[in-house]
Amino acid sequence: MTSKIESEIELLERHVTMLKAIMEHEPIGIIRLSEQLNVPQHKVRYSLRILEQEGLIAPSPEGAITTEKLPLFFNDLRSILTSMDETVNKLRASLPKDTGRPGQKA
Repeated sequence: MTSKIESEIELLERHVTMLKAIMEHEPIGIIRLSEQLNVPQHKVRYSLRILEQEGLIAPSPEGAITTEKLPLFFNDLRSILTSMDETVNKLRASLPKDTGRPGQKA
């Protein structure tokens, strides 16, 4: 039930890591990003495609560069993550304290 959420969070983490690397080293290409982040090139390509579709980066002859939309994205993401954190904390607090093994009463 939670595997989809976990994989989406991991993907978001990779995208944010790439955005930060692009900001620090722009322009930067696929091979250099792959080497710096220790991420396979096919995953770098996928993330770059998504980030470009979102308007957060743009291609240049020398490699990826960030756009003016990036600061607003980071602000929005910070707000969304804060809200999600509050929701997760409420959910965590609502769970039974000790349920023992599955199928057994605590």
